[in-house]
Amino acid sequence: MEKGYLALVLHAHLPYVRHPEYDEFLEERWFFEALSETYIPILEMFEGLVKDDVDFNITMNISPTLCNMFADELLSNRYVNHLNKMVELCEKEIDRNRFNPDFHKLSLMYYHRFSRTREKFLHIYNRNLIKEFKKYQDKGCLEIITCGATHGYLPLLGLNKEAVKAQIRVGANSYRKFFVTDPKGIWLPECAYAEEIDKFLKEEGIKYFLMESHGVLFARPRPKFGVYSSYYTKNRVAVFGRDHESSKSVWSAVEGYPGDYEYREYYRDIGFDLDYDYIRPYISACGTRIFTGIKYYRITGETKHKEPYNPERAIEKAAYHAGNFMFNREKQIEHLASMFDRKPIIVAPYDAELYGHWWFEGVQWLNFLIRKIRYDQHNIKLITPSRYLGIYPKNQVINPAPSSWGWKGYYEVWLNGSNDWIYPHLHRAQEKMTESINQHKGKSDIKERILNQMGRELLLAQGSDWAFMMKTGAFSEYARKETVTHLERFYLLKSYLDRSFINYEVIEDIERKDNIFPEINYSAFQV
Repeated sequence: MEKGYLALVLHAHLPYVRHPEYDEFLEERWFFEALSETYIPILEMFEGLVKDDVDFNITMNISPTLCNMFADELLSNRYVNHLNKMVELCEKEIDRNRFNPDFHKLSLMYYHRFSRTREKFLHIYNRNLIKEFKKYQDKGCLEIITCGATHGYLPLLGLNKEAVKAQIRVGANSYRKFFVTDPKGIWLPECAYAEEIDKFLKEEGIKYFLMESHGVLFARPRPKFGVYSSYYTKNRVAVFGRDHESSKSVWSAVEGYPGDYEYREYYRDIGFDLDYDYIRPYISACGTRIFTGIKYYRITGETKHKEPYNPERAIEKAAYHAGNFMFNREKQIEHLASMFDRKPIIVAPYDAELYGHWWFEGVQWLNFLIRKIRYDQHNIKLITPSRYLGIYPKNQVINPAPSSWGWKGYYEVWLNGSNDWIYPHLHRAQEKMTESINQHKGKSDIKERILNQMGRELLLAQGSDWAFMMKTGAFSEYARKETVTHLERFYLLKSYLDRSFINYEVIEDIERKDNIFPEINYSAFQV
């Protein structure tokens, strides 16, 4: 009989990047890389676990933006073209490395990997990854939860309650469309919480959300079980806090498993290493060198000299690290169970893209961990937050503290000198959205169509990814451009309402470019 529970939670999210106005767009490759390196490998892991009759329970947020990208035909076609180019590049690499045994073996590995991914995406999954994920939810081994519509940073949008409500409502409605059921839980964007957000969650029937640990630990009154139990807010929405010990093992740049010297080196890629004329057809359309996903070296150590990657040794290390993680959680559960009058839960949330994309062996590590927990011990059982609530429906009521899982634990990453200029514009646009709805709703079909598209543009401008990129400096120019572009389109559409002059061609062009949430209704922006 288990002494406690482990809730593994994966946060699968990307900003909505789709540019039909270009034949090829660099930032769309974020999506293609995540498909090949994270989402499809995770599906393959689920497939293997079910095939081997391994009982497991895992929670996964698939954000509304990501769901809409999964379902988009244009992106699907472009992904197939991307896979075709990668298979072609691997074929050339096999030939180029024919006299280098270490690299030739790796070239074959990548060729088989990309070829298998293409075969599965086209002929096994039939391009429908949402259906595949839903299949495992229907089997009861996966719990899919929702997120804010475009991952808007809710506390910083909270000046306008309509903005918070719209992010939550549109996200929940998108989930209902794709998964044909109500969402049980929500991943608050950036795990960011502020008072009264739970009120909007309750209105959508959401049962629980996740927080950074100090959001629970600094709650009032003091939580009886630390972060190792569920609690209720005053609106009776359950809250779970992140466990720092399990997090540090994976996230820490110093102590975390992904930094082991046997693992694949992320930053050494043939897109930068090989002759420019050779690699030119497989990098960005503008000629900028970028990652291809083909990497031949292991981390090796803090040195510029990198040794060739050895997949077998890396997989052995992943199995060892999975065992180490499980052992530490066993001891943690044993200690906690001795003090509690209920079985403790360790909540371990991670970005899904860490597994496979940033940490190449990460999906294998997850696979080993789930199997080891099933067969190699008896103290821990995998569980989802909703199942834990089913076991313990009575919980202490707390008032969680404002917090996030960003640097320093609060809002600084998303509100600082690099990005603070966006918020007055976002707040003003939300005010104008409310005014436009009050003035023009019910007036005509075309005006309601414009209001719906204004809602899409506002949601897209609110995405927290843009502020994050501005802070880190990575793709900051693109983030600024996206924020400004969506606001410009918002105000252009508003001008059509205010002047009673409508350019149908422009409206159709904007709808074609920003076609997210086809089911959206402007009423989501009304409190």
